[in-house]
Amino acid sequence: MPRHLISVFDLDQKDIWKIITTARKLKSSRKKAGMLSGRTLGLIFEKPSTRTTVSFAVAMHQLGGLPLILNAQNLQRKRGESIKDTAKTLSRYVDCTVIRAMKHSDVEEFARNASIPVINGLTDKEHPCQVLGDLLTIAEKKRIKSVKEFAKVKVAFVGDGNNMANSWIAAASILGFKFTLARPKSYGPDAYVLDRAQKSAVKSGASIEVTTDPKEGVRDADVVYTDVWTSMGEEAELEQRKLVFKPYQVNRDLLKNAREGCMVMHCLPAIRGEEITSEIMDNPGSVIFDQAENRLHIQKAILLFLLK
Repeated sequence: MPRHLISVFDLDQKDIWKIITTARKLKSSRKKAGMLSGRTLGLIFEKPSTRTTVSFAVAMHQLGGLPLILNAQNLQRKRGESIKDTAKTLSRYVDCTVIRAMKHSDVEEFARNASIPVINGLTDKEHPCQVLGDLLTIAEKKRIKSVKEFAKVKVAFVGDGNNMANSWIAAASILGFKFTLARPKSYGPDAYVLDRAQKSAVKSGASIEVTTDPKEGVRDADVVYTDVWTSMGEEAELEQRKLVFKPYQVNRDLLKNAREGCMVMHCLPAIRGEEITSEIMDNPGSVIFDQAENRLHIQKAILLFLLK
């Protein structure tokens, strides 16, 4: 059976550290072309994408393989072909598939019927590739040399309890670091993810907290993370969300409560002036574009992890 990356929970500590370590080696040396020579990666996107599309396509190219970007609107799924039949067909053509889908359950169904590795390129529930790239960035900046050293880090996520927050909760529970989500009441996170993470945290020693107080949430944080207030598919709630999330903006005043010299992270795209100010995005403490670059290196490591 192929191994998939649908959720962060598909990985354990050793898996995550192996992917991060591989990415670091690949980043320091570009002499790895040809490792996936003759392999083909299919990329299916039901939602807009910049970093995931480009990073996976370039990653596959740099490893010697062929990336095929498949617009979901041009596939027969639009005319009613089942997910099952699409998965079985593409499994005969390509060696691995990345899917960015509206519904997490669709990616799970695709994986159940595929005979090749399937990677979640973002769903309404999780974004595992992004959080792995972010962990690579933290490991670099904090000079983390072993998986156990993640335990000394506190990450604070401020904003919507969305797919990124869910992925961070899962990652914290596996790696054993401190994580706090500060979000308005009734805005996530996913109940199943939180429950599973709390159980996993018992073993790893992680501390996972959810609060409505953004200042308390970022207190003593080494990393302050945010994302857009309105995710793809929630555009009808835009104006209401602007009002509800206004106290959760990452700005100079909020960061006074975090640890001095804390890192600021954002998965992008950002709406400057909403969830984060331009002043903070462009501040030396921001590693946002380092994160974006690291998507390329982590995608290569993920592909090698699943295909080699």
